[in-house]
Amino acid sequence: MDNKLGLSSLTAIVIGSMIGAGVFSLPQNMASVASPAAVMIGWAITGVGMIFLALSFQKLAFHRPNVDSGVFGYAKEGFGDFVGFCSAWGYWLSAMLANVSYLVIVFSTLGMLFDTPDNVIFGQGNTLISVLGASCLLWMVHALVLRGVQTAALINMVTTYAKLVPLLVFIVCAMFAFSWNTFTLDFTGLHFGEGHDLWAQVKSTMLITVWVFIGIEGAVVVSSRARNRKDIGRATILGLLTALAIYVFVTLLSMGVVKPVELAQYQNPSMARVLTAILGPWGQYIISVGLLISVCGAFLSWTVLASEAPYLCAKEKMFPKSYAELNHAGSPVRPLTLTNVWIQISLIFVMFAGSTYDTLLIIASEMILVPYFLVGAFVLKIAIEERNRGSLLFIGLGATLYGLWLLYASGLNYLLLSAILYLPGLYFYIQAKKEQGVSPFLGREKVAAGMLGAIALFSVAMIWQGSLSIAF
Repeated sequence: MDNKLGLSSLTAIVIGSMIGAGVFSLPQNMASVASPAAVMIGWAITGVGMIFLALSFQKLAFHRPNVDSGVFGYAKEGFGDFVGFCSAWGYWLSAMLANVSYLVIVFSTLGMLFDTPDNVIFGQGNTLISVLGASCLLWMVHALVLRGVQTAALINMVTTYAKLVPLLVFIVCAMFAFSWNTFTLDFTGLHFGEGHDLWAQVKSTMLITVWVFIGIEGAVVVSSRARNRKDIGRATILGLLTALAIYVFVTLLSMGVVKPVELAQYQNPSMARVLTAILGPWGQYIISVGLLISVCGAFLSWTVLASEAPYLCAKEKMFPKSYAELNHAGSPVRPLTLTNVWIQISLIFVMFAGSTYDTLLIIASEMILVPYFLVGAFVLKIAIEERNRGSLLFIGLGATLYGLWLLYASGLNYLLLSAILYLPGLYFYIQAKKEQGVSPFLGREKVAAGMLGAIALFSVAMIWQGSLSIAF
């Protein structure tokens, strides 16, 4: 039996990983921080940056065909074991938190449909009933993935194409309802005031745009399961262009249907409210059903991607070797269990802390920034070492600059907080190195580990003193 993935399955994994819950909240998310002019600039920067990142994956698939452990495999190949592990740990945390956010938004949507002011059952996905329901869904998907990645990929492909239908319905309806006068009423966002000028608005869109593109590396993460390595780059580019077109249309058309000032006040998923303004009550149900299908498909994709991270790390000797074991269906049981246990713990935390989808969105987006930056930096390193002054240098430089821009735009507050989340991962790395009988940190790695620990402790001290906020 052929358990390898073809172009259609790989493309569906990329699209399914990227198009999840984020697109359904994009109208309100963007309108709350940026004007139409800033949103257009933000999408232009993100579109170009993500194309550079996608082309980086394509180039690396060609120039480093021996690396089949995805994003973090490139970081390890280019910058050593410790940097590779940090990339993997950041990626795993982002994937795990993305899954928590998907479960939260599923039950938040049910709350929008069925809750009443006198009878709140699901709330914003953080009530006891919501957490119990999310837990049942979590372990059902766990059992499904244990049957094999190929089975999960097939189901994901079906849900990916199914979720595109309501999105296309929305785009077509919004095109007919679009008003140029509404779109240009406050084109540069004067209502935000002097403290939030056009440049500040553009920066504010960055974590949101990164969030909806997380998953662009989907085909790369499962590259070891690809039938043809050429399909990895093709699937990445096809998935990116499809998602980019949908995101731009959804965001900008919404701002021409509803005034951005009003749109910013909408409850999420805001696409449902926008389509309700066009079609009436049916709009809410069309988008809600689409969101549920979309999120369940994305949750399945990210369950596969998240479990692949510790598994591939173990194969590269950056995680304890027990995490490299597969069951009879070819699924990594221990990494899958680790991921889903922490999702379960996070769901309980969400209930007691009252966290929402937006909170999880920002944390997950922040944790993926370093892995993305390292991909571009590795392409740039190869170009310099091989004295390639052509497309390889151009792509590497573009992807690296975009990665640096994202780290700058995210702000120092989030970078300091993310350092705290990197620190616990060192336990797994040290255990892996002990199994091999080697020192965990060599040369510059000692300095890097020391700096990470110092920044994390400094961040904790700032939180304790109240000078660093943990509110997102």
